[in-house]
Amino acid sequence: MHCPFCGQADSKVIDSRLVAEGQQVRRRRECPHCGERFTTYESAELVMPKLIKQDGSREPYNTEKLRAGMMRALERRPVSVEDIEAAITRVEHRLRASGEREVPSRLVGEAVMDELKELDQVAFVRFASVYRSFQDIAEFRAEIERLENKGK
Repeated sequence: MHCPFCGQADSKVIDSRLVAEGQQVRRRRECPHCGERFTTYESAELVMPKLIKQDGSREPYNTEKLRAGMMRALERRPVSVEDIEAAITRVEHRLRASGEREVPSRLVGEAVMDELKELDQVAFVRFASVYRSFQDIAEFRAEIERLENKGK
């Protein structure tokens, strides 16, 4: 790390500790050339993969778009904001864990449905009806029967 005071190319780490709930490392450094001390912060750069849409186009991952879709499905349902945020975090973790630079948008939809199934079954059916483009009541009924059978 270059010294911000004299520009020397190397500095010595004096102390390191975790901060921001373990998400960053704070390092106290000292320049061996001028003796000045300074602090640096290190954190992982977590890049979300791009999404490959059904039509083949690509777009950057958007947390707000994911949150809006989940909130729409969960509208007027008894699910806390904390539970919703935890579900969003799990979906994002799943995407990052794939290790891919690009993933099909279908992967996000499936992950959201998995989370909604655990949070609230009504919200799950709402989301699934839009996501899977249910055409009639028979498709709704089939999805509800799958939910009921899974619960038994």
